[in-house]
Amino acid sequence: MRKWTIPFVLFLLCLIFLVPDQGRKIHANAEADSDAPVDPPKVEEKFGAVPNGLSTDSDVAKREAESMSRKTLRANAEKFEFQAEVSRLMDILINSLYSNKDIFLRELISNASDALDKIRFLALTDKEVLGEGDNTKLEIQIKLDKEKKILSIRDRGVGMTKEDLRKNLGTIAKSGTSAFVEKMQTSGDLNLIGQFGVGFYSVYLVADYVEVISKHNDDKQYVWESKADGAFAISEDTWNEPLGRGTEIRLHLRDEAGEYAEEYKLKELVKKYSEFINFPINLWASKEVEKEVPADEDESIDEEETSESTSSEEEGEEEEDAEKTEDEKKPKTKKLKETTYEWELLNDVKAIWLRNPKEVTDEEYTKFYHSLAKDFSDDKPMAWSHFNAEGDVEFKAVLFIPPKAPHDLYESYYNTKKSNLKLYVRRVFISDEFNELLPKYLNFLMGLVDSDTLPLNVSREMLQQHNSLKTIKKKLIRKALDMIRKLAEEDPDESNDKKDVEESSDDNEKKGQYAKFWNEFGKSIKLGIIEDATNRNRLAKLLRFETTKSDGKLTSLDQYISRMKSSQKDIFYITGASKEQLEKSPFLERLNKKDYEVIFFTDPVDEYLMQYLMDYEDKKFQNVSKEGLKLKDSKTKELKESFKGLTKWWKNTLASDNVEDVKISSRLADTPCVVVTSKYGWSAYMEKIMHSQTLSDASKQAYMRGKRVLEINPRHPIIKELRERVVNDPEDENVKLTAKLIYQTALMESGFELSDPKDFASHIYSNVKSSLNISPDATVEEEEEEAEEPETETKAEDSVTEDSEVKDEL
Repeated sequence: MRKWTIPFVLFLLCLIFLVPDQGRKIHANAEADSDAPVDPPKVEEKFGAVPNGLSTDSDVAKREAESMSRKTLRANAEKFEFQAEVSRLMDILINSLYSNKDIFLRELISNASDALDKIRFLALTDKEVLGEGDNTKLEIQIKLDKEKKILSIRDRGVGMTKEDLRKNLGTIAKSGTSAFVEKMQTSGDLNLIGQFGVGFYSVYLVADYVEVISKHNDDKQYVWESKADGAFAISEDTWNEPLGRGTEIRLHLRDEAGEYAEEYKLKELVKKYSEFINFPINLWASKEVEKEVPADEDESIDEEETSESTSSEEEGEEEEDAEKTEDEKKPKTKKLKETTYEWELLNDVKAIWLRNPKEVTDEEYTKFYHSLAKDFSDDKPMAWSHFNAEGDVEFKAVLFIPPKAPHDLYESYYNTKKSNLKLYVRRVFISDEFNELLPKYLNFLMGLVDSDTLPLNVSREMLQQHNSLKTIKKKLIRKALDMIRKLAEEDPDESNDKKDVEESSDDNEKKGQYAKFWNEFGKSIKLGIIEDATNRNRLAKLLRFETTKSDGKLTSLDQYISRMKSSQKDIFYITGASKEQLEKSPFLERLNKKDYEVIFFTDPVDEYLMQYLMDYEDKKFQNVSKEGLKLKDSKTKELKESFKGLTKWWKNTLASDNVEDVKISSRLADTPCVVVTSKYGWSAYMEKIMHSQTLSDASKQAYMRGKRVLEINPRHPIIKELRERVVNDPEDENVKLTAKLIYQTALMESGFELSDPKDFASHIYSNVKSSLNISPDATVEEEEEEAEEPETETKAEDSVTEDSEVKDEL
C-alpha cells in the first residue's frame, strides 16, 4: 500500500495542474470565436508621458475608438437584469423626474469626489494604494469628443471591482425600496438630490448609452454598459486604455443634448454646482494661440516690396540700404492662429468655510464674496460671519452683508422665490431655492451653508420638512442678527461715549458703516419685526430713526431710553410723510416746550411696524397724534368745567361730520385745535396709505378708520372768542359756520383728507368776501355773447380766396 501511495499523489498533482490549463485553453478558444481581439493592450513604459497619463499603440487606439463609437452591448459580456426598482426609477428619471437636466454633471462629479476621498482615506494607513506616477494625482478630468458626441468624466479614485459595478449600478444604493420609488412617483417636486446609487442614473437624461470603465487595486479593469433598456452588461476591459486606478464614465449624448458637448456649457455647470469640490477639476479645453512660422518666398518678396513703397522719401538712401541689409539677415516669418488643447483648471476658488476663521484674511473673504455673489466691483462686503455649528446637525456657514441692496429687493418682496443663500452638501452645490434656511426679511444676505449630515437621498419636498433644516434656520438667524449687531457696536458713530482719542485706520473704515447698512437694508429689519415674533426684541435693538433731538443723526431705542425724563413712562413717536412736515406738526408743540423727545417715523412700513412693536424694555409706545397722550396740567379740571358748554355745543354742531367728541387738549400750545384718532384706529397717515392702495375697498376699511376727536386749546384767543359767541347766541348760523370751518382747517392740519373739499372752499371764499367788504349777494359777471356769422358765407368766402390764389399762381 505504501508502495502505491507516492505515485498516486504525484498523479493527483499532475491532474490539478493540467485541468486549469486546459480550462484556459477552452476559454481562449471561446474568445477566439467571438469578435473581441485576443491580444492584450500594449502599454509603453513612459508612464504619464501624455495628458491622459498612459501612451497606447495604434492597435489599442483603434480598439478604443471602436469601443467608444459602439452603442451595443459587447457580445462576450456577462449580462444582468436591473433590479425592479431601478428599472422603474430609470423610467421616471428619463421621462419626468428632473426638471433640470444640468444636474447630471453635478452628480457625476460628486461621485468622483467621493471616490477620491475614499482612496485618500485609505492612503493614510497604506501609501502603496496610491501607486506611482499619475495615479498619485487625485483629480477629476473632463474630456469632450464633439464629433462623436461623447462626454467623458474620469477620476483617479478607489475604483470599483466587478462585484461593485454589479451592486452599485444595478441596484438603488441604500435607498432601493419600493416605497422610495412610490414616493417619487406621487411627489409633486421630484428634483432628487442623490447619492451614487440614485444620482448616477441622471446620466440617462442626456445619454442613450453609457459606459463605466473602472479599475480597482484588487481586481482587473472592467466595463459596465447599458442603454437604459432594463439590462446592463459587465465584461473584462480589453478594449480601452488601462486606467491604472479609478473610474471613467463615457456618456454617448442624445441628439437633443448637443449643448453638453460644448466647452462653455461644461465650464458654466462646474462653476455653478461643483466650484468648491476639494479636488482639482480639469477640462481638456481648446485654446487659440499665435505662432510664428517661416514665411514663403513669394510672401517675403511681397512684404519687401510693401515695406519699400511705404518707407519715407525723406530718409536717405544709405539708411534704406542699411535697413534692407538688416532685414535680409533676419529670417522672414508670419503669425498664424493655431488651436491647441490643454488641461484647464475650473475650480480655482478655495472653499474657505472649511478653514479656521482665524486663518482666513480679509482679502480672502472679499475675494470669496465676489466669487459667490458674481460681483465684479471693488466694493467690499459690509460684514461677514464665518462659523461652525455642532450638535445634532453639524454644518459650516459663511454669511455676508452686501455693500449695496439690489434695486428690486422690495419691489417683489412677497413674490420672489429666489434665495441668496446656497446649500452645499460635502462641498457640492445642491440648491439656492431653499427659502426655509433663512426668513424672507433676511434674503438680502449672501452666503452658503455646507452640511455633511443632511439626508440627501430624498426629494427636495421632503427635505424642506426635515427637522434638520429647522435647526439650521434657528442658528443662521441668530448668527445673522449677531453679525448686524456687531456691525453697529464697532461703528464709532454709534457709540455714546465720545472720547477725544486718535482714531485708528480700522475705526475710520468702520465709521458710518451701520448708517450705510440702515439706509440700504433698514426696511428689512422693520419687516422682520412684523414677521418674526420670536426675534422681535433682538430686531428692535437694531432699529434706527431720527428724533426731535438727534440733530439729523440716527438713534437707537436704547439711546432714546437713556435720554428719557425720569417722569416719562412712554416712548413718544409720530408718523408722517417726511421729517420736515412732522417738525411743524401741531402735535409736537407742548412736547417740545416740555423738552420731551419724539421719534420720527417717515417710512410707510412704519405704520405697519408700530402695530406689532407694542413695547420695548417695559416701555409702551405712544403715538402723539392719537388718544392716550397724558401730559400733566394743574388747571385741566378747571378748564374742562369752564369750556363744558362750548365742547357740548361744538359736538352737536359737528354731528354730521362723524366727530365722536370734543375735548380740552393737553398737547397744544400755539394751535387752536387738532383732530386725533382713537388709540387702536388708523392714524391720518395710515388712512392715506390705505386709500392709495390699488385694490383697496373703501367699504371694508370703514371699521378700521379711527373715531375722530376734536381737541381744542383753551388758552387760544380764537377758542376763547368762540366760547363767548356761543354763550351769547348758540343758534347763530355765522358762529356755526365758523366752528365748522375751524374743524375742517384742523382736520387738514392734522393730516386728514376732507370728505367735501368743495364745501370747505365755499366757506373760505365767503370769509374772503367778508374781509374784503364784498356783499354776500354779489354774483359773478356774466360773459357777453358774440354774434355768430353764418357758416355758409364763411365757406363761400374761403373758396373764392382759394380760387384767386390758384389764378395768381398760374
